[in-house]
Amino acid sequence: MTHPERTTPDRARSPWTRMARRPVAVAAAGVLGLGILGAAIGPETSVSVARAESDKTVLTPYGRAPISFADLVAKVRPAVISIRVKNGESRRRSSRQFDFRGMPDLPEDHPLNEFFKRFKRDFSDKDQRNKRRSRPSLAQGSGFIISADGYAVTNYHVVKNASEIRVTLDNGDKVDAKVLGGDERTDLALLKIKGDRTFPFVEFAEKPARVGDWVLAVGNPFGLGGTVTAGIVSAHNRDIGNGPYDFLQIDAAVNRGNSGGPAFNLEGKVIGVNTAIFSPSGGNVGIAFAVPSKLTKQVVAQLRDSGSVARGWLGVTIQNVTDDIAESFGLDEAFGAIVTSFAERGPASKSDMEIGDLITEVEGEKIEDSRDLARKIAAFPPKSKVKVTVLRDGDVKDVEVRLGKFPSMKKLAALQSGKPQGEEMDDLGLSLAPAEEYEGAGQKGVVITDVDPDSEAAEKGLKAGDVILEVAGDSVSEPQDVVRGIRKAKDRGRKAVLMRIQSGERRRFIALPVGKV
Repeated sequence: MTHPERTTPDRARSPWTRMARRPVAVAAAGVLGLGILGAAIGPETSVSVARAESDKTVLTPYGRAPISFADLVAKVRPAVISIRVKNGESRRRSSRQFDFRGMPDLPEDHPLNEFFKRFKRDFSDKDQRNKRRSRPSLAQGSGFIISADGYAVTNYHVVKNASEIRVTLDNGDKVDAKVLGGDERTDLALLKIKGDRTFPFVEFAEKPARVGDWVLAVGNPFGLGGTVTAGIVSAHNRDIGNGPYDFLQIDAAVNRGNSGGPAFNLEGKVIGVNTAIFSPSGGNVGIAFAVPSKLTKQVVAQLRDSGSVARGWLGVTIQNVTDDIAESFGLDEAFGAIVTSFAERGPASKSDMEIGDLITEVEGEKIEDSRDLARKIAAFPPKSKVKVTVLRDGDVKDVEVRLGKFPSMKKLAALQSGKPQGEEMDDLGLSLAPAEEYEGAGQKGVVITDVDPDSEAAEKGLKAGDVILEVAGDSVSEPQDVVRGIRKAKDRGRKAVLMRIQSGERRRFIALPVGKV
């Protein structure tokens, strides 16, 4: 969504691991024992556990629990597929690589100097030729069939660059498939398995999974197709940095190759699509994440109809409202999302919305934070007209915006910075200078030339090279303007002053306590 597709290489191994192009599995952690026999709920209430007539479950005060998952596995496994993807060609490293750091450093007139030069050149050329040899890159993942005519779901990152897809059915048949569409934000893709036959399939759960519910995962970890693991739903609404959407957390035994595989409830219905794990080492530690079934159904329906997902787009950069920013707006609690910049020619830039507006509602629904705003806007189709309620200069205003279509994400460039000295503001912990005097900072604002590492400004993430564009709603061009803006906030009785900051091409707001100045 972001997102949170990769198992982090050794050079900078991150605990966040996307499950499969170096595919990773989601399996639900080993079968939990039923150790509640004879437990006591209260001082006078004892609990007994009765064996069901079918002899396949036990009846507890909290419902039935399976003695075995065998029948469930037999029911759902035929619809789970293993996916093998050919991703075109990639460079192959040479099996022989030479390190010449130990070669002697001979003077030009040494009799062996030419020999060692030729030796080094010959093997370097051979090594480069070996590196240029290429071969197809292969990846593995998992998926599951959702209709009798062969539509199947997997992770987008599994098939994103696929030039060829071959799926293996539970009975061992190998069949070609093609990608009908994919969605990067949810990391979901829809496949169509080729062939004129009827396929076994599974359905999505209608009810959301509860924390503590059993979950069963079937997939293709390490190429071991048909692997089954079990565990429970550990949590809801996990943010894994993959867009505005929340994920299920399950205590699944997750490993490479199960990306895109299903997580089932005890009814054999899909409650989620396994997508990512949290792992400091790259292996399973019992924390895995799945796209919830409700969101998956919505995305799959659009992929089936049009091959892509169309979301509403407001065209703003936003940030959460902290307690001190809320104080600067005169609010008793922190909520909503503050507009830090507009996308060029984006929908919001064509409306009456202004930078610095605090968005509090969309179509009458309260906005909790920036993720909540992104989710609510994305739920509207492009070209929709929506009423956005904002707080501006102490007044509540309604702004109508015609939404655009959410575009591809763009990378932000970093600002190159030097460190000229400027007017010192000891209490604030900043050294400032006009931006126009600071190479690379542009012609507007006041550039920060130095930050005291022990200051409040440093704690807020301000750094040398950042540019202050506005203070207390007023544009600034000289350090004295910053001081005037702070005094203005104090005169209004504010405990914090709101500043608009530019870092490279990214713009944001921060609030600094005025008592510090």
